[in-house]
Amino acid sequence: MLSGRLLIIAIFLFNSLNYSLKDKSIFISPVKIPLQFSSNFGELRKDHFHSGVDIKTQGVTGKEVLAAADGFVYRISVSPAGFGKALYIKHPSGYSTVYGHLGRFSPEIEEYVKNRQYDNRSYLVNLYPDKDEFPVKQGNVIAWSGNSGSSGGPHLHYEIRKSDNEFPVNPLLFEFGSGDNIDPVIERLAIYPSGKNTLINRSNSTKKINVAGGHGNYYIPAENTITISGPAGFGIKAYDLMNDSYNKCAVYSIEFSVDSIILFRYSMDGFSFNESRYINSHTDYETYQKEKIFYEKTFVMPNDRLSVYKDVVNRGIFNFNDNRIHHAIITVTDIRKNTSTLSFRIKSETGKLPSAGKQPAKADKITEIMPFNKSNKYTAKDIIVNIPTGALYDTLFFEYKKEPAQQGMYSDLHQVHNRFTPLHKAYNLSIKPTRIPAGKESKLVIAMTGIDQKKYAISSKWLDGYMTADLLAFGSFFISIDTVAPAISPEGLVKGANLTGKKELNIRITDDFSGIKSYEPTIDGNWALFEYDQKNNLLTYRFDEKRITRGSKHKLLLKVTDNKDNSRTLSSSFTW
Repeated sequence: MLSGRLLIIAIFLFNSLNYSLKDKSIFISPVKIPLQFSSNFGELRKDHFHSGVDIKTQGVTGKEVLAAADGFVYRISVSPAGFGKALYIKHPSGYSTVYGHLGRFSPEIEEYVKNRQYDNRSYLVNLYPDKDEFPVKQGNVIAWSGNSGSSGGPHLHYEIRKSDNEFPVNPLLFEFGSGDNIDPVIERLAIYPSGKNTLINRSNSTKKINVAGGHGNYYIPAENTITISGPAGFGIKAYDLMNDSYNKCAVYSIEFSVDSIILFRYSMDGFSFNESRYINSHTDYETYQKEKIFYEKTFVMPNDRLSVYKDVVNRGIFNFNDNRIHHAIITVTDIRKNTSTLSFRIKSETGKLPSAGKQPAKADKITEIMPFNKSNKYTAKDIIVNIPTGALYDTLFFEYKKEPAQQGMYSDLHQVHNRFTPLHKAYNLSIKPTRIPAGKESKLVIAMTGIDQKKYAISSKWLDGYMTADLLAFGSFFISIDTVAPAISPEGLVKGANLTGKKELNIRITDDFSGIKSYEPTIDGNWALFEYDQKNNLLTYRFDEKRITRGSKHKLLLKVTDNKDNSRTLSSSFTW
């Protein structure tokens, strides 16, 4: 039974998200090939929910991409990361569609984009053509699929958004999709103590249990009894399968109830981009950081404002304090209403932490209690930490530790809390160097040590005697230096090379620490369009006889600069 006053959390932050669709058949499939998905809407990703569906393109690039409905192109973007080459189309229905990771656009759009890139002397562009410039009809070929941007392989990223606010909605709410009659799969149950005195099987620690069953019905094996004393929350590791695809996708909805009373419900109909980072509160962040495995919680952290939560009672937390047996059910469904349930019993008992089990945090490590609903500041010798309001999901028992500098460090090693606590907004970190190499102030950079013990440069700047940076993760930090210029490795290009008959020229650019900031290519003194494939560190120039003369000698200059302004220049000549 529920005890105490029930706190009902109703989250209505995004009332404009209205999913009562009047016409579910307004869109056709954006590809001509059989429709297969490699990932679905709301899929759990690092630091964000997936905002569309990924459509398989049979493992290759170059498949025709179609306008899903009548409309006009209102945005075209080209980037070395993110969606890569992408088209955005606005429709009379009040929705827009997005097509990402494209290989190339239709000829008229391709020419328009190239001209703007030359005008701006930049491969990266964000263009907003007039509504009359590129009208489209449903079924028109608007592009060909590719693998551009941050794509991990050839596919089409496809989104449907509400046009008035750019909020993505679940494309499978519409009827263009493929059939699905496969029930979701539930693999594991997680139980989380919600207080320092909560006992789960007589321990104040998270417990994870393998589940048994299948075909929509799951249970906890008899040998895994569950006893809880005090408030606790639950979570699951689950996934969904679609017909004709072996990819593990996200479940559409999750419901948690105790004794037939619903305490939590989650339904992935849509969200806004500025709340996507709440995934780090919705999931078990520590387990993901350690194991790269997602558990979805059926309870809500105090500062989690994700709009997909419904019918949440007492944040989904249940207080087990009455020495009774309680019946819990977690129900997961996919977008086609295929359903799986996990049913289990919990023995509620009163109890106290055994003395041997007490493991309080060391007093010399806990330096400050930081409320989640206030701004917080921590200052010690050579370090300042400023955490703004809204950055924390829950009250934080902040920890700090300092170790002496190791070889190659220009400051002490500062352990700022731990990497297993998520943040919703960036905090500011300032570190004072213990030494500065003469004339190298501008080359200093804050570095973070990873789980793999490698060092990673953080975008940072010099301010009032400190190196300072805005960060979205806690961890171990120190000041390092970057004085090494990027490397340039042309493929098949030597001075005087004869490239007659070649269609393209490839050059690989890499930087071993702070990362590439810019590249400036010219041929015969004129800016040249080199496409940048950032994930493969590759620049590609496609020979263009409209801009260079065929059958003659040419001079190439390429300057590449990293984020600490170390530069390297390639100078070469070739015949084409």
